Amino acid sequence: MASTTTNKEVEKELLPLVRVYKDGSVERLLGSPYVPPSSPDADPTTGVSSKDITSISQNPAISLSARLYLPKLTDHHQKLPIFVYFHGGGFCIESAFSFLNHRYLNILVSEARVLAVSVEYRLAPEHPLPAAYEDCWAALQWVASHRNKIDDHENYSSNNKEAWLLNHGDFERVFIGGDSAGGNIVHNIAMRAGEGDHDNHESSLKESTGVKILGAFLGHPYFWGSNPIGSEPVGDNRENNFLHLSWEFVYPTAPGGIDNPMVNPVGEGKPNLAKLGCSRLLVCVAEKDQLRDRGIWYFNAVKESGFQGEAELFEVKGEDHAFHFFNPKTEIAKIMFQTLSSFLNN
Repeated sequence: MASTTTNKEVEKELLPLVRVYKDGSVERLLGSPYVPPSSPDADPTTGVSSKDITSISQNPAISLSARLYLPKLTDHHQKLPIFVYFHGGGFCIESAFSFLNHRYLNILVSEARVLAVSVEYRLAPEHPLPAAYEDCWAALQWVASHRNKIDDHENYSSNNKEAWLLNHGDFERVFIGGDSAGGNIVHNIAMRAGEGDHDNHESSLKESTGVKILGAFLGHPYFWGSNPIGSEPVGDNRENNFLHLSWEFVYPTAPGGIDNPMVNPVGEGKPNLAKLGCSRLLVCVAEKDQLRDRGIWYFNAVKESGFQGEAELFEVKGEDHAFHFFNPKTEIAKIMFQTLSSFLNN
């Protein structure tokens, strides 16, 4: 099979997102372009400042970066909720530095008045899962590591610390969030924050850093499984469904395949959802989204698990997957942003 544009032989593909050629090269067929960080003058509508941090990993073998966002401040000593964001894109496209994510976070940061950290995690297929999970966990630990350095400003540069987090981050109000694949990441990071990693003798986030996640937002989260629920496709239509094929593409070695607990947290061998490492949970779904029923099933499973925090489900009628991300200026998208803002400030 040959590409119509390059005449190179295709090894595998996940259409319409990614194509992998037999020479090892990868072509991303969708995704918005890179945009630089901006100053308030460059984005006068929101007044949000942003900057890129090119090295936030404590593992020198991994190059991990992030884009930070700060709303316009009236008080230069103001402390803000910290929102660590994991972008969507099926684990294989988009970026913390892409136009759509930059626009989205500018709007949300301006509306909610939070300090946001958008994580540039490694993408499949070059870096199959669980690479993205490991990167996002490392990024959250980097953010949390600032908690004990607030009085050590003179050394923050040499110690891989960031002034915006030191000066304006409120470590009693730490949130994580993400849309689509990012929502899946949020669930898995919240589980790890609550339980730790027993295989690596790792304690919970609170025990290891002193930071507890106050809230977790899952926007149209990507969950799936072999057994259909609700209006999900069945039979061959299911196994050939994009949502089924995409997991095999981004995590081909996943134990249990499509029923791995990282993508099917309510299936066989499911984790104890009562141990989610957050105090508040917001799950958002859209009526026309193929992931809707699975998101509601997840929310109900959390509620029935004995989870001790507050859990809220927010459904938008008449809209499809990630509508607020692609069309943020519609009236219904504005309601979605208001819902997220309220969640991050209550």
